[in-house]
Amino acid sequence: MTSQQNKMPPNGRETDWELDFYSRPILEPDGKKRWELLITSSQECSEVGFFRWVKICPAGEVNSLWLSNALEEALIDAQGKGWSKPMKLRCWRTSMKTMIKKAASKIDLEVIASRRTYALLEWLSEREKNFYPQEEGYLAGPLAPPASRILNQAVPLPEAVRGDAWSLASLPIGVLREAEEWPIEFSGLLPINETLDENLLVPGLRLFSKARALALAGWLGGLEPVKLVIEGNQLLLEAGQEDRWIVTGLKSEEAKKTKENLLSTKINSQGLQFISIQTTPSDEKFTGFWMLRDMHELIH
Repeated sequence: MTSQQNKMPPNGRETDWELDFYSRPILEPDGKKRWELLITSSQECSEVGFFRWVKICPAGEVNSLWLSNALEEALIDAQGKGWSKPMKLRCWRTSMKTMIKKAASKIDLEVIASRRTYALLEWLSEREKNFYPQEEGYLAGPLAPPASRILNQAVPLPEAVRGDAWSLASLPIGVLREAEEWPIEFSGLLPINETLDENLLVPGLRLFSKARALALAGWLGGLEPVKLVIEGNQLLLEAGQEDRWIVTGLKSEEAKKTKENLLSTKINSQGLQFISIQTTPSDEKFTGFWMLRDMHELIH
């Protein structure tokens, strides 16, 4: 995906990494499914694009030792290409969290269990559509459907992440493309596909707190916000690897309209959403601003 949003300067190749270590729909000559490590930078560099790294793992060596050695190889390759050591390493598959954390700890990498892995998911979706079907041994035809995700019970947001007031809002794509220029203290910006119409409206949530905006932004960033969803008449924030937080209850008509807006954006604007934190609605500075995307069910 090419983008003009959130690119780093040529000499500033510092970014988080996103990782997926899992089996693929390909049978190797020994009759076992292919295991593959994918690593991508969360952001792209204006000079060279994303850092991306792939390594196939023999099915009999799927363990933390192999993964730790592979991560070391990836670090060496990245540093040879001018990238700094990643600040954080995000993984989104619950089943692989323990192995990944064990492997990363051996080489002093911080692992965040989070579904905020949008660059990885987009890349993996592209590979599932265009790369794997061209590989020898590809398992074409109907496959067993992926196991249904078991959703955690949603719970109220922690007191530390509740503002004085809130409102639902929308921002045009064209405005979001300028977010890098805004005064923001805590941020989580994302690349925006340059083909998206700048007039498309992106739904979001605005939170306000006069006395605790900075603390609220720090807490919310630590929750790893992923996407906003409507269940019944409740607005929920999905975050981290499997957390689900109740933001607020809505009236029936408002919940219905918000759900329709979120679905429309998912179809037309690649699932983009946002959350902002300000001291007051009129404040021109953002204490916190995160772009979100609703896209996880694209990946098996």
